[in-house]
Amino acid sequence: MLHRRLLLTGAAFATPALFTPRRAAAQEVTLRLHHFLPAVSNVQRHFLVPWTNKVRDESGGRLRIQIFPSMQLGGAPPQLYDQAKDGVADIVWTLPGYTPGRFPRIEVIELPFIAHQRASVNARATWAMFDKHMRGTEFSETHIITAWAHDGGQIHARRDVKTMEDLRGMKLRFPTRQAGEGLKALGATAIGMPVPQVPEAMSQGVIDGAVVPWEVVPSIRLQEMARYHIAIPGSPTFYSASFILAMNPARYHGLPAELKAVLDANSGEAAAIQAARVWDEEGPKVEEAARRRGNSVSTITEAEKARWVTATAPVTTAWIAQMRERNIDGAALVEETRALVARLGQGVT
Repeated sequence: MLHRRLLLTGAAFATPALFTPRRAAAQEVTLRLHHFLPAVSNVQRHFLVPWTNKVRDESGGRLRIQIFPSMQLGGAPPQLYDQAKDGVADIVWTLPGYTPGRFPRIEVIELPFIAHQRASVNARATWAMFDKHMRGTEFSETHIITAWAHDGGQIHARRDVKTMEDLRGMKLRFPTRQAGEGLKALGATAIGMPVPQVPEAMSQGVIDGAVVPWEVVPSIRLQEMARYHIAIPGSPTFYSASFILAMNPARYHGLPAELKAVLDANSGEAAAIQAARVWDEEGPKVEEAARRRGNSVSTITEAEKARWVTATAPVTTAWIAQMRERNIDGAALVEETRALVARLGQGVT
């Protein structure tokens, strides 16, 4: 009898264990990152892939980011920001300049002769200006992981350019509204389009060339269609374009706290600097490959650059006036950005 009671007592203590749920497995999350360039592009190979791998590794494999290049999730490059906003994609890499005028404050780094020749400087300056002036304004519909700008862009064309006069009537693709205004001020016929459209536009004679940084040239085979590559000497340089990694806010806020902490640690200035290395390190390699191909690689003179600075100054004046109409102190943004680029660029060549 005693033995039976002990068995029953043991069963009574053991029974709750049968109904105790298993400890919930640590949540794993996969995010979809959408962008407009092919998988072989320098940005995917040298920034997006290493960045997503870093996030995966630091999360112990719990936060994975799957990359969809070449607009594989549908749509066109100008729709990428809204895809992040609406949840079509979880994260997008895109240019604010693909939707002209929608993000006015970030245009300050894109004005003629504001940006530095080095992407590392422009990336830090862009993130600092975003963090101070833009986080809660035009980008409030998404969670911005980071923002940066590339190095000084070059003119890649079918004929050489040594002076402003050589640009007259030349049809050149531009990436941002301010780069387009700068080209118009120099006498060119400026045509805006996302960079994936450049090869077809070149082959059909819609454009005579494009302004892009060296980094992107092989992704669109521009070195095969444009024999002449023209740079602007020193800093500040003629133009730069800004970029963002934007995330759907519901997906960001829905992450477990520990995974959100991993993403945050790989955001902001740290991610901007990581991105900038692509332009600063890969750009010179692309330039050297163009030289080996037999293409002409040249730089306009400092005296000619001074003419370009004078000719494009009204673009900045007009932008400041446009910002005033939107109750934005554009003059203060220009002054602050110039000072920031100059300070961050000290000793950087």
